[in-house]
Parts: sequence; structure tokens; C-alpha cells
Amino acid sequence: MGIWFSKMSEMLSELSTSNTGRIQRTALHDTLVGRLRDMIIEGDLAPGTRLHETHLGEQLGVSRTPLREAIKYLASEGLVELVPSRGAMVKRFSGKDVHDMLIVLKSLEELAGSLACATATDSEIAAVRRLHDEMLRCYESRDRLRYYKLNQEIHTEISRIAHNAALSDMQALLQSRLKRIRFIGHEGAEKWAAAVAEHEEMIAALEARDGTALSEALGRHLLNAWERVKEAV
Repeated sequence: MGIWFSKMSEMLSELSTSNTGRIQRTALHDTLVGRLRDMIIEGDLAPGTRLHETHLGEQLGVSRTPLREAIKYLASEGLVELVPSRGAMVKRFSGKDVHDMLIVLKSLEELAGSLACATATDSEIAAVRRLHDEMLRCYESRDRLRYYKLNQEIHTEISRIAHNAALSDMQALLQSRLKRIRFIGHEGAEKWAAAVAEHEEMIAALEARDGTALSEALGRHLLNAWERVKEAV
């Protein structure tokens, strides 16, 4: 992976003298943020782990400046904590923290489901269906990380097509902080299958524009998410 990042950095550096300098920096930043986020989600960087810029820079083949900016971005998402005199650490949430966030997220997504069924366009609902079908293909192939990302994108999209900016902003904030927790909720065949079945109910309710059913399915899904992760936190 370090070699890959080194080659990318060299390639993007060659572009920095052209008019694409700003795009180049954004591409490297986004790549770094995505890679570090995945490392946190998959547990390669466990909660409480200190993020040593020198070590990570060598591992990923990048300099400290873009790495530092990526870490700051993840801190804004709530995945990393910047501790005075100690540096950056992967955020550790207590069981109560997780439960509290899931309770609030449950209420937000219940409302989002009800609103989405009333306000979403047919094309928006069809787009969620495509995400759902792709997620199922990842489930069948056991591509867990890609499955998880599509799963989270579905929740984001349902909130977005509720067409309430305040709601979708708050949903996105809590969802970002729960990324690692939600990922471990799919550990084990039984838990994963249960989560998939719940998503099947959700997409059926959305396509039927049954706001009551979708709200109920989303709420139950979030309650079950706590049951699936509580022993791990």
C-alpha cells in the first residue's frame, strides 16, 4: 500500500505545476481520508490508538502535511480525537455514548423515512433501489467493506430524499461517528443476514411509499443495531 501511495503522490506532484494543482491536492486528500477512515472502520486502527504521523506517513508513503490535514478532517467527522499534548487518537466511545447516539439516530431516521415516502421523486426512490441491489450483490460475494459502505449510503440517501436539510445534516453527523460501531454490527453470519432482511423490509416500504412501515422498519433496524453491538462496546 505504501508503494501505491508513493506512486500516486509522485504522479500528482507532476501535475502541480499545471492548472490542476487544486484538483491534485483534493485527490490526495480524499484518498488519504478514505484510506484512514477504512483503517478505523475495519479495526486496523483500534479505538484509543494514537496516530503517529511519522509511522503512518511511512506506511502510506505520504508526507506529514497531507496526512495531518486528513487526520484533522477525520476529527471533524468525530472519528478522531485531538488531545492536547498527546496528539491525535482514534476516538473511543463508551457503551452509553453509542446507545445515546443510536437512540437519537433512530428518531431522525424514523422521521426521514416518513418524510421520504411523501416527498421523494420516483427517480430518487429508484436510485435507492439500485444501491440496495448492489449492496445485496456485495452480501452474496461477502465483500463486507463495500457492503457496509453501500449500507450506510442507503441510510444517507433516505435522509437526503426526505428533503429536510436540518434532518439530513444531523443524521450525517451521527452516522459518521458511528461508522466503526455500525461495521462491527455485521460480524457473524446471523447478524449480517438479519441486517440484510431488515434492509429488504425498508426498500419494500420505500417503494410502496408507506411512510408508517418505513419509519417502523428503520426504527427497529436501529434498535437491533444496538443489540448487535452492545457486547462489543
